[in-house]
Amino acid sequence: MRNALGQLWSFLRTPEGAKLARYTAVSAISALTSILILTIVYGVLRLWTEVWSVLFSNVMAGIPSYFLNRQWVWGKAGRSHLWREVIPFWVTSLTGIGFALVAASLARSYAQSHDLHHLARTVLVVGANVAAFGIVWLLKFMILNRVFVQIADAEVGPEH
Repeated sequence: MRNALGQLWSFLRTPEGAKLARYTAVSAISALTSILILTIVYGVLRLWTEVWSVLFSNVMAGIPSYFLNRQWVWGKAGRSHLWREVIPFWVTSLTGIGFALVAASLARSYAQSHDLHHLARTVLVVGANVAAFGIVWLLKFMILNRVFVQIADAEVGPEH
């Protein structure tokens, strides 16, 4: 166990490990933002159905997630490039949101068929949202890391 922790600590001290740690922190911030918004709009205010509430909360959480990832994880500054940064980020985010919408729909069906009260429905919908994003978390990192590293390489140019 001690050796595994030592290896993890050593990895986190590498540039790639530090990037993964920052990405994880941004994901945690985004997840907490989404959970908070979802709990408020669905659980407390009851503004929309499960599916619309999940969509809204995840799009709202995606906005600060984009800027935190871009600046803190990948070290980008200045104007965002629409096709190289914004579109890949939102395509991967919307894929995650799509999984979350399917999970919310399944949670709604389960809650209706089991006649769950609103608090139990809220817990189920929030849990389904977290589970859906957990599934696509690593895939999203791998895709975005590749996109942003390619952009950085293109800006620096080939090594001589």
